[in-house]
Amino acid sequence: MSGISLRKLNKTYGQLTVVHDIDLEIADKEFIILVGPSGCGKSTTLRMIAGLEEISSGELYIGEDLVNDVPSKDRDIAMVFQNYALYPHMTVYKNMAFGLQLRKAPEAEIDAKVRETAKILDIEHLLNRKPKALSGGQRQRVALGRAMVRNPEVFLLDEPLSNLDAKLRGSMRSAITKLHRQLDSTFIYVTHDQVEAMTMADRIVVMKDGYIQQVDTPQVLYDHPINMFVAGFIGAPQMNMFDVVVEKKGEDFVGIFQDTAFPLFLGEKKERLEPYLGKTVALGIRPENFHESQPHDVDPAKTCSFSGYIELAEPMGAEIHLNLVANGIELIARVSPRCEARDGEDVTLVADLVNPHLFDKETEQSILF
Repeated sequence: MSGISLRKLNKTYGQLTVVHDIDLEIADKEFIILVGPSGCGKSTTLRMIAGLEEISSGELYIGEDLVNDVPSKDRDIAMVFQNYALYPHMTVYKNMAFGLQLRKAPEAEIDAKVRETAKILDIEHLLNRKPKALSGGQRQRVALGRAMVRNPEVFLLDEPLSNLDAKLRGSMRSAITKLHRQLDSTFIYVTHDQVEAMTMADRIVVMKDGYIQQVDTPQVLYDHPINMFVAGFIGAPQMNMFDVVVEKKGEDFVGIFQDTAFPLFLGEKKERLEPYLGKTVALGIRPENFHESQPHDVDPAKTCSFSGYIELAEPMGAEIHLNLVANGIELIARVSPRCEARDGEDVTLVADLVNPHLFDKETEQSILF
């Protein structure tokens, strides 16, 4: 198999188009995640790949084969749903074996595959139970096992962890990532949770309103978001964004907000700010780029101080999130758990602007990407 190709894929319901011209190349054995807010078209795209939704226009290739009109059962894919979709009257063993029985596989082969898969997923001791006697995490493992026994080329997973509690989601993220490496198959995964996307994917597809915004590795998306939507969606807490007027100070650019000048040292990219002289742009600063004191490894000329008061300090264990009003704007900073600042107190933080994020206010596109 040589991957999956989506070429100008569209989905319409009457006059309403919910997926617009999706162009996407998914490599063989890749783990790719479609992420975005509810209603962005990610699940509809997945269901078109699965054959559960008709493609309104465009082409879908699995390997070299055009599969627009190929039934779902003939696409060599397996899908894991959000609600597990287990048969309540069947045992775990029978749920996992059912697809192979429909294909009239030999009983010995079915038994071997079910038991081997159960061992991989650590659910051997559950084979004689029915779904109602299982926890949410156990049910999700059974749903994964039912897909695995078929040994498909492609796994499609539609928000499979959304019904689990936070601790189970963490352990199941690890389990699915390990499973992908073990099975050496293509995984296409849908979620609205950007933490899942960042921790699991080889590449992430960020969607909004039925359009792909950006496709890249998790780190590139985080470091170089292509527009304001991606910048705000990827990262928790999300990026701080506020307006500055671009001016020049000697040979270097600065962003002016009220009486504060933010240094914008852009290296070879500084010429991209020439057309914006005297204009307003959006400056983005990640919460972790705020510090309680001057960082030892950052040139002081590339930092700027923010003084304000703390509206809310949220202890998170390994860090504290400070929600503050500084220089007349609301900001959120991630600081050390040893920070002693508390609600209502004044605070001065140092912002590291070594790699600033700058966006065109009209197009919302990155100026530096």
